[in-house]
Amino acid sequence: MDNSPLLTLFDLGQQARQAQSLDELAFLLCNTTHALLPYRQAVLWLGDEGVRALSGVSQVEQHTPYLDWVKALLAQPWALQLGVQALSAHDLPVEQQPSWAEWWPQNALSLPLDVAPGARLLLARDVQFSEADQAKLMAWLQVWQHAWHALARQQRPALGQRLRNWRRQWHLAGQKPWYKRPGVWLMALLLGLVFLPVRMTVLAPGELVPAQPVVVRAPIEGVIARFHVQPNQTVRSGQLLFEFDEALLQSRVAVAQQTLETAQAQFRQTHQLALDDAKYKAELAAVAGAIQERRSEFEFLKSQLQRTQVSASGAGMVLLDDPLTWVGKPVAVGEQILRIARPSDIEVQAWLPLDDVVQLPVGSTLTLFLQSSPLSPVHAELTYLSHEAVLRPDATYAYRLRARLLAPTPHSVGQKGTARVSGEWTFLGYWLLRKPLALIRTSLGL
Repeated sequence: MDNSPLLTLFDLGQQARQAQSLDELAFLLCNTTHALLPYRQAVLWLGDEGVRALSGVSQVEQHTPYLDWVKALLAQPWALQLGVQALSAHDLPVEQQPSWAEWWPQNALSLPLDVAPGARLLLARDVQFSEADQAKLMAWLQVWQHAWHALARQQRPALGQRLRNWRRQWHLAGQKPWYKRPGVWLMALLLGLVFLPVRMTVLAPGELVPAQPVVVRAPIEGVIARFHVQPNQTVRSGQLLFEFDEALLQSRVAVAQQTLETAQAQFRQTHQLALDDAKYKAELAAVAGAIQERRSEFEFLKSQLQRTQVSASGAGMVLLDDPLTWVGKPVAVGEQILRIARPSDIEVQAWLPLDDVVQLPVGSTLTLFLQSSPLSPVHAELTYLSHEAVLRPDATYAYRLRARLLAPTPHSVGQKGTARVSGEWTFLGYWLLRKPLALIRTSLGL
């Protein structure tokens, strides 16, 4: 794209006019504005609706620590002011100012929008936004807001015309016998569907994981020198997995040996002097104790040196991300390095979102639809559901559940998909209204 701001604005305006939905427009604002000027983070805030779009993601998940922090930022007094505002960590309370550097770079800019009450576009980057930057952004926002209003009018239903059509159809239907009125049969059908028995089902991201893997931990404190296996490699029992750098341990062993020899020489000298002078006899016990201490240290370091090579305690497949990230890295005693799993020892692990928690007794049916093989689902039986939500690697909270496979599967560990968990029986009406009812009760306290 040409570097001219006018050409960039023209191109962005053309993309905004070609957008087919409000979601597409929101995504366009947070992600393609970067062509006009650089930034690291972008947030589209629509007032009561909350966060509508974020830069770098196609779908916004509301229950994340990052969005909670953004909402706390917009709850500060500065958000009540109108106009363009430059923001920094000082716009937060003193106790919350350290959290700014965790989520955003040093400088941010808030630009008001007229698409909703309290709507704003938030941009964050390392350098300050100049007046020229603000002028370019305001010019682009005028075009974008015009496209938003035009698209919103197109998607707004013609309510008055629909009401007139419904009134006319209702009047004509009222002149027929009740058993010939389509509305009566429609209501009967809907009532029957409301009480249709269905299983309470929820969907959750899942994957195939080893059921009881052998965890290989660092037996000593040191630096890993090299790996002798690769990820997903099949190993046999006793096969060498990796080894530590022996240079530091060898030097410590040499120093300990020299210290021991010095203590032994001192003991011999003290023993020789004790034959002629009684006062040296009292020192023999202390010197002997020092020899024992130095010998214990020497033997310990020798045993550590013998543990620098780590071998597999059983046969299986190596579960490891990237060996190069471990080479040259200092590790502590007991730190997990890799896992070894038997190919047939597989189960399903899924993460149940906070909003989808229902009664799922042990033994509930679970079906995993893998992304790599959607036509060959994996069937399992629920064996464990955590009582507390845990933090996932993607910074969201969810409940961990595990399920035992009902039959062997040809799929390997690590394949991901969507798990459907079936719980107790309920009515279709409750299944459809469960989330709206929960939202009403939590919001209004009814």
